[in-house]
This record gives sequence, structure tokens and C-alpha cells, in this order.
Amino acid sequence: MDGVHFQIDAAPEFRLQCLHGDVRRIDYFLLTHGHSDHIAGMDDLRRFCDLRGGTAIPVFSTAEGLARVLAMFPYAIAERPIAKGYPAFALTEMPSVLELPCGVIRTTSLPHGGVNTLGLVFEERSTRRRLAYYTDCKRVPREATALALDTDILVIDGLRPDPHPTHLSIPEALAAAQQISAKQTYLVHLTHLSEHAATERETVPIAKVAYDGLRVILN
Repeated sequence: MDGVHFQIDAAPEFRLQCLHGDVRRIDYFLLTHGHSDHIAGMDDLRRFCDLRGGTAIPVFSTAEGLARVLAMFPYAIAERPIAKGYPAFALTEMPSVLELPCGVIRTTSLPHGGVNTLGLVFEERSTRRRLAYYTDCKRVPREATALALDTDILVIDGLRPDPHPTHLSIPEALAAAQQISAKQTYLVHLTHLSEHAATERETVPIAKVAYDGLRVILN
């Protein structure tokens, strides 16, 4: 947003995705929840600490997410890395509204089995463009729908065609997307059970299917 770079979650192959996507800067790290497929790549943030001049990366999450970071990366909880090349995380519980010079991030709680996932709605200050990021959830509560209503981009969990106990199925995700009525919706967190082109033929015009390396540019 306005030149400030946010990274949401870090999967186990995070380093490879950074190389593939030519990611050269991260100013803030936002952890939606503490499950392994979203947190296990955080150690690879060490390179971005170096690029920040050896200062800690601000990490925002829920209380559950921060507890998981502390449990998995106790060596990284500091204002500065213990040595050059190490990671350092400055942990802060995510507020309902985070005001920054570049814009505003509003948050909501999304049910995901035994934990709640952090739903994020970004609004860039200069353009007022908005992006909602709703991953890993079984449903989208009324308040989360209202927060993301008519957003420019919606990124939403759509695990598989069949129902799942803790994730939105693709039909459930499409129903939620219709309620939110974003200008463009992308399904994420899909499994091997969905073939990309065939699935997108079924989801368009409501949503497109995201893929690794996808870049979306708002004019």
C-alpha cells in the first residue's frame, strides 16, 4: 500500500516463493493464524531483517498466532537479530483497526476449527482501493461480510469441491463471495482435488482461481 510492503503468512516453501516472485522487501508481517502451513516459513524472514539494517520485522497476529511464533522461534524474539543473518520479530497483537501512514488495515475473526483466523481488509490511503484477505475459515460471519462489502479484491478460502469441517468448500466460498460482491474474487488454499482450468470454468464469473506467482495490478 503506497509503497509499503506487507507479507501475509509464510508457508514452508516461503524462501522459494520469494525467489520465484522476486520479493525484495517486507515492511510488516501479518500472521493469520498459527497453523504449520502458514507459519513454518517465518525463519526465512531473516534475509529481510538484514535488508532492514538488522532491525526486527514487526509481526502482527492474534494472541494464538503470537503464542505459536514464540513457541517455534524463541531465538528470534528481539529488537535486533542475535547475529547478522538471524531473524528478529517484534510481536504485537493485531488491533481491530491498524492505522498506518500508507493506509488502514481492519480485522475480523473467522472461525477455523479450534482457532480463529485473522481476516484482513486493507485500504490504501492514496487511492481508497480495498483488498480483503479471508483465508482458512469455515464460514464468513455477518460482520466479516459487512467489513469486506464491495471491496475491489476478495481473496477467499476455497479448499475443495466437497464440504470440509474447518474450511470453506468451493461452493461455500462462491456463496460468500456473492454476498460480499467484490469487483474481483480469487479462490486460494485449493488442494490437488481441483484442476485449475476446469475449476475456473465452473467458478467464473463469480471468482477466478489463484495460482502461485499471480500478480494483480489495480489501475
